Amino acid sequence: MLLALVLFLGSAIAIYVCCEFFVNGVEWVGHRLNVSQTATGTILAAFGTALPESVVTFVAVVFGHTPGAREIGIGAALGGPLALSTLGYGVVGLTLLASADRRLTNKDRVDADCRALSRDQGWFLGIFVVKVALGLLIFAAKPWFGALFLLAYAAYVWKELRGAGVVGEAEDLEPLRLRPGAAVPGVGWALLQTGAAMIAIFFASRIFVDQLGVIGPLLGLPPQLVALLLSPVATEMPETMNAIIWVRQGKERLALSNISGAMMIQATIPTVIGLFGTPWLFDRPLIIAGIVTGLAVVFLFLTFRAGIVTGRRLSLSALFYLVFVGALLLLH
Repeated sequence: MLLALVLFLGSAIAIYVCCEFFVNGVEWVGHRLNVSQTATGTILAAFGTALPESVVTFVAVVFGHTPGAREIGIGAALGGPLALSTLGYGVVGLTLLASADRRLTNKDRVDADCRALSRDQGWFLGIFVVKVALGLLIFAAKPWFGALFLLAYAAYVWKELRGAGVVGEAEDLEPLRLRPGAAVPGVGWALLQTGAAMIAIFFASRIFVDQLGVIGPLLGLPPQLVALLLSPVATEMPETMNAIIWVRQGKERLALSNISGAMMIQATIPTVIGLFGTPWLFDRPLIIAGIVTGLAVVFLFLTFRAGIVTGRRLSLSALFYLVFVGALLLLH
């Protein structure tokens, strides 16, 4: 138990340090490729940070030889969007509230593209409703819906890359960690740092999740609850750490778009894996997770659509996760 706790805390610290290198690198990649800040967060950063949770689903579904292992895969596929839509945005809100150097009168007001964020939540909600509905039905052609989810994500990427947005200025970026003396580092160096940090995040996240597999049973938690409650929180650590780092730097636009883009990946890619590798049928805990996620996304959609986004309002998203935990405890 002691070793598991040491590895658990050590890997969490490693994830944060690696995320410092990752966000620094991915900002320079976006700048050198002339990609807007929004697309840098929703596509480039989200792709890298969404790898750990997608790997959990892939390993559980493809290499799991028991129904329990496949349940973990389905739970991780549904738990990821739950953690991002509740704890992810909640952490951004709490970090904004904790920031002492907000320069505006309304000190926790968020600098964000609310129109794009509300549109992303709308996209996610439409895809997520289909995702949950498939978990309630039994029919032979269900696996083929996986292709539709892939097409949906491809359409989202195409939309984000074509959309207009603000491209970060070089003077607004911190020097690339691998080339601190270069005013404008080469794109190859930026890609090298981003890729190396992403690989390190992947391995640190795997250690983090593995320790949950040890700690969960010691706490008396069954595999499905570990998959729904603990595993998503662990695998969403990169997005959460990125959000904290960017908010501390005053780059809320990147923080929010990273979570938004990661939610779109979680709504599609793990679902494809689950549809092809499992019966994709939901029991009561998974149904509860789907309902709470849907409610959280509706709240976020209305918040972004109103165009008045503050740290206080975003922090309320975390309450939905507490509702989910309470419902699971009552159920079990």
